[in-house]
Amino acid sequence: MSSPASRPVPPAAANPISLRGAVDLSTLKRPAAPSGAQPGSGAGTPPAGQPGGEAGAPELKVNVTEANFQQLVELSAQVPVVFALWASYSPESARMLETLDRVVAGYGGRLVLGAADIEAFPQLTQAFQVQAVPTAVAVLKGQPVPLFQGSADEQQVRGLFEELLKVAAANGVTGSLNGAGQAAQEPAPLPPLHQAAFDAIEAGDYAAAAEAYRQALKEMPSDHDAKAGLAQVELMERLQPLSAQESEALRALAANEPDNLEAQLGVADLDIAGGHVEDALHRLVSFIGRNFGPERETARVRLLELFDVVGPGDERVAKARQALARVLF
Repeated sequence: MSSPASRPVPPAAANPISLRGAVDLSTLKRPAAPSGAQPGSGAGTPPAGQPGGEAGAPELKVNVTEANFQQLVELSAQVPVVFALWASYSPESARMLETLDRVVAGYGGRLVLGAADIEAFPQLTQAFQVQAVPTAVAVLKGQPVPLFQGSADEQQVRGLFEELLKVAAANGVTGSLNGAGQAAQEPAPLPPLHQAAFDAIEAGDYAAAAEAYRQALKEMPSDHDAKAGLAQVELMERLQPLSAQESEALRALAANEPDNLEAQLGVADLDIAGGHVEDALHRLVSFIGRNFGPERETARVRLLELFDVVGPGDERVAKARQALARVLF
């Protein structure tokens, strides 16, 4: 029997599943794996006999690494991808992986399983807002869909997956890999400056990453990937020094002082990073509507940067642009 904090969600709780996910997974974009490396290789190998450890069907059971994470997110436009977040210190992890392995295999390519060792890829803990290990999270069309925490029996998992596939079909995700191995395909290598930015991010040097993206934009002002990358690493650079206690203090200050520019900008950053996109954009639009002069312009520029972080095609950005136009004009 699992603890309340990690108790599995019963199938009936799957009904609210939707694609209105709150996490921006693009911040974890990674380049192609180095030449000769396979997407299922390297760090994050599950316990023996678990997904990704088998040589027979890597296209449906993939070890999640920093090199192939974005490939799997992109694959979720074709089939739902189930991420099993596990850790060696969690005795329930092996049981969860066994169950998911068995159930996913029975869907004949309509689902893909990604086994993610959060000790090897700790960024996933924050990206998926993990509260306990193990955790299962699906991704559909790039949007995360929480499934359950802790252990779950096969019947519960099948119930969740059936509901997941219904939601997938409603959103046009009806593909099947059928053993075609699409998940194992490597993307094209990154341009040199983008690779330099990624290497700097890996080293935790967000300032160097930002400089690489700025240089890429000098060479090609229309480089939308560099523009988005710059906005993302600048956000990461701003958030890096904040402790949990400082974040809570910042939220309290913003609540008490709605016209404090720095507090509102800081909480908007926290909300974006935490997946509360609509809250973050509404906060800055409201500030712009109440204020004038240099502070208004500073908030407007930051809002445009956050649009790049979220993505210009996101419906939440489109709504926020309309709201911004209303308060400006």
